[in-house]
Amino acid sequence: MSFFAIDIILLVLFCVITAIFLYKKRKRISRQGVLILYKTKIGIKIIDEISEKYSKLIGFLQYIVIASGYILMIAMTWLIVRFSYAYLTTPGLAKALKIPVIMPLVPYIDRVFAPGILPPFYFTYWIIIIAIVAVPHEFFHGIFARFSKIKVHSTGFGFLGPLIAFFVEPDEKAMNKLKNKDQMALLASGTFANILITIISIILVILFFYIAFVPSGLIFNTYSISPLNNKNISVLGNVSFSDTTYLELSSNNKTYVADILFLPYINNENFSLIPIYDYSPAFNAQIRGAISKIDNIKITSYKELNSTLNLYKPGDKISIETISGNKTNNYKITLGNSSGQAFLGVGFAQMERKGILSWAYSIVYKIEKPEVYYQSRFGEFGIFIRDLLWWIVLINISVALMNMLPLGIFDGGRFFYLAILSITKKKKVAEKAFKFSTWFFLLLVIALMLKWLVAIF
Repeated sequence: MSFFAIDIILLVLFCVITAIFLYKKRKRISRQGVLILYKTKIGIKIIDEISEKYSKLIGFLQYIVIASGYILMIAMTWLIVRFSYAYLTTPGLAKALKIPVIMPLVPYIDRVFAPGILPPFYFTYWIIIIAIVAVPHEFFHGIFARFSKIKVHSTGFGFLGPLIAFFVEPDEKAMNKLKNKDQMALLASGTFANILITIISIILVILFFYIAFVPSGLIFNTYSISPLNNKNISVLGNVSFSDTTYLELSSNNKTYVADILFLPYINNENFSLIPIYDYSPAFNAQIRGAISKIDNIKITSYKELNSTLNLYKPGDKISIETISGNKTNNYKITLGNSSGQAFLGVGFAQMERKGILSWAYSIVYKIEKPEVYYQSRFGEFGIFIRDLLWWIVLINISVALMNMLPLGIFDGGRFFYLAILSITKKKKVAEKAFKFSTWFFLLLVIALMLKWLVAIF
């Protein structure tokens, strides 16, 4: 039985157990809008003890927490404005990304919105990550509330169907009477907890990666390419490889191939040079996957590939083994000739990665050189833990940033209001700035979602 099937069974069991629990505890359940709340006193004693025992440390941390709140708020504002500009002005970007700008944190989002792009997001991941993200976040809110002598009425769980959340309920009226500094520290304390968890998770990712994964191959992401003068190209016809049709071209008595989409650019005076594929042995064999062996010689780096190919002459026949996921592929190749040297014809085009998603992805998958392919020492279990840690890093930093966005529904909205109030000392100015910021980002998010909907549907 696959883990996906097991995960579905766990999801069903969780829903059944949750329904039974809510039914038995129905007298202690309240509603807040569409949310079902189950309030408890769990953790309040621990919150009280920590806030009292480490009061000096918390007092010192207040200033670091507030500084982190400012940094996260500025960073998120800059990121979302920059991303929005690129998203709204770049044709085809929304369709290419596929992932919605507001992506719900629900199990199997990788299958719904980004199949093949995101790592699996199992229900098992979701329930673990919810606890890791939400419990420290809410706990820190409670600790800083008690440090400021604000009563914590309850802790508990919130349910929206099968979705679950955690909460700490401080006295909001008393909280609003605190000094600006104390309020800002309380508001930013949850995101500060997420930053701490992110740092710890990154350390765990690196340690686990080096323990559980070993270099096992060399990743190439293209075939060798030559930029050709437009005037010297002649079209010979079409040729098919792996159910894909290419143009077969000739230039200076050499044969090349190009994507059929390049046809309008050939012999076009507006384009002097066109990048096209060499008719290389690698292209001709349609090699796929990471190169792991050449004639039983292990390949784990670009240097090893070059040194191994230097052992051969043009025209020599070699055996190449590649890895694609859990599969191995074997190819018989006759090496070509490039300036008297043995020529295979694989390429390593560097892809520039930007954004939080790419940054988090690089932490786990690109710790060393991006062209190196790593395999798990522990099989599927190692991959399961690696992907889980990746999601923990991504979601923690995303929650920290998103929560400090100067938007009314987030802690960052109130934090922004207090920041403006502290600077200007004028309540009306702070209220106007708060309203402007909230409406600006709401309209921006609506515009982004409309762009995504139009692109996808």
